[in-house]
Amino acid sequence: LLLYERGWMNRWKPSVLHEGEGNIRNVKWRGHLIAWANNMGVKILDMVSKQRITNVPRDDISLRPDMYPCSLCWKDNLTLIIGWGNSVKICSVKERHASEMRDLPNRYVEIVFQFDTEFYISGLAPLCDQLVILSYVKEISEKTEVECCARPRLDIVQPLPESCEEISSDALTVRGFQENECRDYHLEYSEGESLFYIISPRDVVVAKERDQDDHIDWLLEKKKYEEALMAAEISQKTIKKHKILDIGLAYINHLVEKGEYDLAARKCQKILGKNTELWEFEVYKFKEIGQLKAISRYLPRRDPVLKPLIYEMVLHEFLESDYEGFATLIKEWPGDLYNNTIIVQAVVDHLKKDPQNRTLLRTLAELYTYDQRYGRALEIYLTLRHKDVFQLIHKHNLFSSIRDKIVLLMDFDSEKAVDMLLDNEDKISIDRVVEELENRPELQHVYLHKLFKRDHHKGQRYHEKQISLYAEYDRPNLLPFLRDSTHCPLEKALEICQQRNFVEETVYLLSRMGNSRSALKMIMEELQDVDKAIEFAKEQDDGELWEDLILYSIDKPPFITGLLNNIGTHVDPILLIHRIKEGMEIPNLRDSLVKILQDYNLQILLREGCKKILVADSLSLLKKMHRTQMKGVLVDEENICESCLSPILPSDASKSFNVVVFHCRHMFHKECLPVSNTVSSVQFCNICSAKHRGPGSAILEMKK
Repeated sequence: LLLYERGWMNRWKPSVLHEGEGNIRNVKWRGHLIAWANNMGVKILDMVSKQRITNVPRDDISLRPDMYPCSLCWKDNLTLIIGWGNSVKICSVKERHASEMRDLPNRYVEIVFQFDTEFYISGLAPLCDQLVILSYVKEISEKTEVECCARPRLDIVQPLPESCEEISSDALTVRGFQENECRDYHLEYSEGESLFYIISPRDVVVAKERDQDDHIDWLLEKKKYEEALMAAEISQKTIKKHKILDIGLAYINHLVEKGEYDLAARKCQKILGKNTELWEFEVYKFKEIGQLKAISRYLPRRDPVLKPLIYEMVLHEFLESDYEGFATLIKEWPGDLYNNTIIVQAVVDHLKKDPQNRTLLRTLAELYTYDQRYGRALEIYLTLRHKDVFQLIHKHNLFSSIRDKIVLLMDFDSEKAVDMLLDNEDKISIDRVVEELENRPELQHVYLHKLFKRDHHKGQRYHEKQISLYAEYDRPNLLPFLRDSTHCPLEKALEICQQRNFVEETVYLLSRMGNSRSALKMIMEELQDVDKAIEFAKEQDDGELWEDLILYSIDKPPFITGLLNNIGTHVDPILLIHRIKEGMEIPNLRDSLVKILQDYNLQILLREGCKKILVADSLSLLKKMHRTQMKGVLVDEENICESCLSPILPSDASKSFNVVVFHCRHMFHKECLPVSNTVSSVQFCNICSAKHRGPGSAILEMKK
């Protein structure tokens, strides 16, 4: 191996780098490093130090080096790739640490990757972090069962520490490959252009790295349209041959051909976007194949909006075959997408054939609503008893249209109707509602009852009417009404209750009218309920009533038992016990007497407990008042005598003075106080005594 260097006078000076180990099969020079291969192995020379830094021996010495030559290539200035036979080594040139130098070169080589391949290597080239390997392949013929040469392969592999991962593999068709040997193939590459040249005796094949356009071509060829569309979207800035829209349209056509109409229609949203012309073209295409229903759910409704004819065409398709689907579209689509008049007329024509079809009637009401013909929509909703009728009335303020339809609304949903009418009294008056419900007293009662619950005074003019309504339709609420109403005529109410024999209501009315004795008599005679009689007597808190109750009960042992058990805290039980006849058998008398005694003892205990608490509180407050009155009071130059209004302290501190200070903080010179006529020495503040705020006795007398 000779190195020629330009010297003096531009003459070439040769020098021998290596000799004596057979033919030099391959040489690669990059930067300051030269690598060559001979029959023994691979050497690397450092041109800076003029030293050979490594020798990588040949692995398989059984292979003839002239038939299976070594392949060398530099990946970068410090990485050498060696391929020989079926072995690949990736070597890295590294700097030696100064402490390890001695007589060794300042660089050394480390094999970082090493693996074997399935076939013999004819050439190597780097591709980013991967390797491109040109392989010579031998295979067994199926016919002759003799080993023969196959087409060479171009593989891309990912090196691993002790193996490799195949990324891709392509068999190359070159002329005369059956007669070629491993040494007949070579692989060269153009680093800047990422071009690879496969050289054989008869052909030169140029390979280049696939770009995204090539990948999309392959996906389209394999009919993998969705993957092609995704790849185009990801690489839309780099692809040159393809357009996303064209791929998308091809994908839609492919789905239609396969019969996947719903998926094709769904993809239209993403692929067609805001292109109205393409949308209309696809809609007509779906119409031709009878699949307008499939695309109806995905038609754009805002930005963009298609021609009204498109939406009308779809609606007519549904109207002919699917009333429910038609109703769904009408509900989902805004009313301005199509000509409302045309669709209304179409629905009316269909209703002539089937006038009771609830779906068509409901849809027609919605169309009338879009067209602001709320009166007609309301009539249909009421006929159908549709839940949206109240929402329609509120939303479009249709109270003027329902003045003569109150009965229909109440029949449909009395609770909602009453709430709506009461919430909008300013639009439909109470008198108008009562008048409309005159022939339906049960509905009239529902309305007036709800009105009374909201406000006891608003419907006061109808309280007399309500007595009869409650008595007829809602007796449980009659007594609460009589209690809460201040406007119903008591005589009328009493008459109705007595006619219908409503005892509880009659008792209440008699007591309210002041006839407590008759009320009590009715309880005792009609209800035969001593507990209720006792409760009534407690409410009235009238001694005469208790007397009447005792007189009525005196010959009825069960009543006496009830009285003994309950009157202990209201009436002296002795009054009742003295009146009991000798020898009368009274149920549970012993228990009743024990209860009376226990109640009495309990009252005594409560009184004693209250007395103790009262005494303790009084003593505590007395001590607190005493501590407060024992505190001193500040007297300074700013205080004045409340009688003469002069400063309370003399200006000359050496003079003697005498001051009286009361607990109410009023101060006087002693000589300014009037002389007391009482024998007691206790004095009181004149000011507080005059204002009736309670006298304050003197707490301090200052002398000097």
